[in-house]
Amino acid sequence: MTRYTATTDSDRAAMLERIGVGSLDELFEAIPAGVRLGRPLDLPAGMAEQEVTDHLAALAARNRHADAEITFLGAGMYDHYVPALIDSITQRSEFLTPYTPYQPEISQGGLQVMFEFQTAISELTGLPVSNASMYEGPSSVASAGYLAVLENKRTKFVVSRGVHPHSREALRTYSAGFGTSVEEVALDEQGVTDIEALAAAVDDDTAAVFLQQPSFLGTVEDLGPLAEAAKRTGALLVCAVDPLTLGILKPPGELGVDIAVGEGQTLGNRLDYGGPSFGFYAATERHIRKMPGRIAGETVDADGRRGFVLTLQTREQHIRREKATHNICTSQALNALAGVIYLSWLGRRGLVELGELMLRRTHYAREALALETINPGPVVREFAVRVPDLDALFAEARAAGINPGYRLGRDYPEYEDGLLVAITERRTRSDIDRLAQIAAGAREGVAA
Repeated sequence: MTRYTATTDSDRAAMLERIGVGSLDELFEAIPAGVRLGRPLDLPAGMAEQEVTDHLAALAARNRHADAEITFLGAGMYDHYVPALIDSITQRSEFLTPYTPYQPEISQGGLQVMFEFQTAISELTGLPVSNASMYEGPSSVASAGYLAVLENKRTKFVVSRGVHPHSREALRTYSAGFGTSVEEVALDEQGVTDIEALAAAVDDDTAAVFLQQPSFLGTVEDLGPLAEAAKRTGALLVCAVDPLTLGILKPPGELGVDIAVGEGQTLGNRLDYGGPSFGFYAATERHIRKMPGRIAGETVDADGRRGFVLTLQTREQHIRREKATHNICTSQALNALAGVIYLSWLGRRGLVELGELMLRRTHYAREALALETINPGPVVREFAVRVPDLDALFAEARAAGINPGYRLGRDYPEYEDGLLVAITERRTRSDIDRLAQIAAGAREGVAA
């Protein structure tokens, strides 16, 4: 818990006297008047401690966590089982308390965690180099865009609407500082990236093309032809990937992807109301010196013992100061540790088996719901359907303790009646059948 220490008028006067300033106005006079608020903050009256506690408890009670319902909500964050082993290790004090390693070699354990994490991500993505984690998925996508600008000095990004809306938003936000533009490519009638529209959008000023596998709608994209269309003018291909599908899908490194990024929440991290989690970032070797964050390496010491070093962190502001090109100085190391523990627990065969399980149950769910499918092609863990009366479906489902999924209309006006349904190993066939019964009842109500 963060401490709050109050200051009295005499405390403030003593501090001002110590630094040689006559008043708070004088202290802040260097701040232009045009950016000052110019009025008191519009805050409600204070409350007693007990009242504050009761108020916060009432606000918290309005939330419903995933363990209190059967949730088919996904859209980038998923309700996977987190084994007890992860808490047992990550809550050890040597892992739970360290901060950014500015003198890293004194913490061999921390460096080994970075190295093992990088190794796991490289093996998953099929790309030779990985950094020691990022903040989360969307900022990883945006940071990949900046690497592309550094690489080819171009000023345009082309991004599929199949990329997560938050990632596209982050890319547009970063682009305001990069001096780049962002052009979106529509999805076709099958819910996949329109390859002809993509090819038409890519030109000699395109720095990078952004795809997602599977897409936000859950569609498994045919990356081969898309990669060819994306890279024909020398643009880099960035692909956001779901790590838990890489046990059954080809890794991006085998499909011409230059940079693979993604959200790591599915790897041993709970939903936790949306965070914190971690991002990952892997690339071809030619981009190693332009990558954000840290890269740890393995070596031997003077006595021949295995050891670890911080190999690269050349792009960060505490090293390069005003010449820095990235600000990823504090990675989500504890969350990334949970990720590598989870992958170790799952193992190579477990990763394949989990992917196959999600694949079977997802296709079972799509058939059981018997609704018009927005993306009828291959899917792994998620699919999109049209629902005649979404409000009725949600009302009945929530009354039964079920969250039926994500309303696509929030981000895709063209799918105003769309529902994105996510399946994990925690959703049994019985759970799916219950949702299907509710969907059938909603259809009958509309028909009546």
